[in-house]
Amino acid sequence: MKIAILGAGISGLALARFLVEGGLPRESLTLFEAGREVGGLCASKTIDGFTYDVTGGHILYSKDAAAMAWMKACAGGESAFVTRERHTKIRFGDRWVHYPFENGLGDLPPQANFDCLRGYIDAWHRRQVDGSKAPTQFGAWVRWRFGDGIAKHFMDPYNAKVWKRELDFLSSDWVAGRVPDAPVDDVLRASIGIRTEGYTHQSIFYYPRTGGFQAITDGIASTLLDRVRLSTRVGEVVRLREGWTVNGEHFDRVVSTLALTDLPSIVRDMPAAPAEAMRSLEYNSITCFLVALARPEHPALSWIYLPHPEQGPTNRVTYMSNYAPGMAPAGRSSLLCEVTHPGGAPAPGPELEREVLAGLESAGLLSRSEVLFTDRVTTRHAYVVFDSAYHARRKAAFDWLDSAGLVPLGRFGRFEYDNSDQCVIKARELASKLLRSAARG
Repeated sequence: MKIAILGAGISGLALARFLVEGGLPRESLTLFEAGREVGGLCASKTIDGFTYDVTGGHILYSKDAAAMAWMKACAGGESAFVTRERHTKIRFGDRWVHYPFENGLGDLPPQANFDCLRGYIDAWHRRQVDGSKAPTQFGAWVRWRFGDGIAKHFMDPYNAKVWKRELDFLSSDWVAGRVPDAPVDDVLRASIGIRTEGYTHQSIFYYPRTGGFQAITDGIASTLLDRVRLSTRVGEVVRLREGWTVNGEHFDRVVSTLALTDLPSIVRDMPAAPAEAMRSLEYNSITCFLVALARPEHPALSWIYLPHPEQGPTNRVTYMSNYAPGMAPAGRSSLLCEVTHPGGAPAPGPELEREVLAGLESAGLLSRSEVLFTDRVTTRHAYVVFDSAYHARRKAAFDWLDSAGLVPLGRFGRFEYDNSDQCVIKARELASKLLRSAARG
């Protein structure tokens, strides 16, 4: 069985590796990758001795111990990774606020603390009295769950920065299982200065010693490189009576990790309805800035959130050189700044760099005299945006893909908000299915 895998990011690479480990001959696989290197959304870049992850700060953590162990083993084993404690904060004016925000109310100025506590208690009380269900619109959900104070001081401005849309344009689906749900007693304690922890499942994470997060995808790819066609964009996928062709070459099965929004321009004779559903899926792009600093070290932080407009366009800052010793030259340090923009919008111009640095300075994170240089990478598909039409559009896309026998995989191949470990888990599951199918002939 000849299998074409479209895309050599973590999902495509993991699928190929699991298939080979499961006994499929390597010669049966071909991976098509438009870029000059493998890695996709897990790619890293090194410039003048500074390394950064080009689509935002990544960490290795998983509730699936087998998946995490497999990722480590592919990249050199335990010794190839450093272990880090997660230290995250929210920058609020000149203060550091504990994360998640509702567990850090005691760090706020008195009036903001009162606003947030009162709103949280009011929202909690209303839910107890009326038994209301969670609203489907995200902006309304924020007030239903956290109250007006936390919405005003953190959730509204931060999410406006990230999503670049009115919050009620978004559905509340994406927050399920992702936003910490602090017990009311913990919020009361936090407000009067008794420290509480609301988000502990990633309290310890792992990161490659060298090479950035891409060391993991490089490791996965290390036994497959002769099966990867780099700098090879997929121009046409054609369904045949028996199998498919990709760029004119015949395959029995095709697995696509390419973004659903792009498939209609690649797959020949796709019907109009699923094509429109795919093209209409909402997403965000990201521009990431490396800020190289003439500073020997940082505070003991992993990453921080910048919710307010005066802090510039950056929504999250990763203390990149804190992740591993080799991320910056000796005596130097670095920051990684994330700025999102709506998918399909033009890439930001040079003025964005000035705005980012001015915001970081305003937030008290650096002085301009420390900045050695900056580097930037813009990635077109970065975040899935969950709007009210998301489920219907995705169902229409999947119904057609299933009927055609074209298999989707990956964050944008399936348009799911999956982290790297979840991509590996789903690749493992798909590999098992494909291997069973191959065994049946």
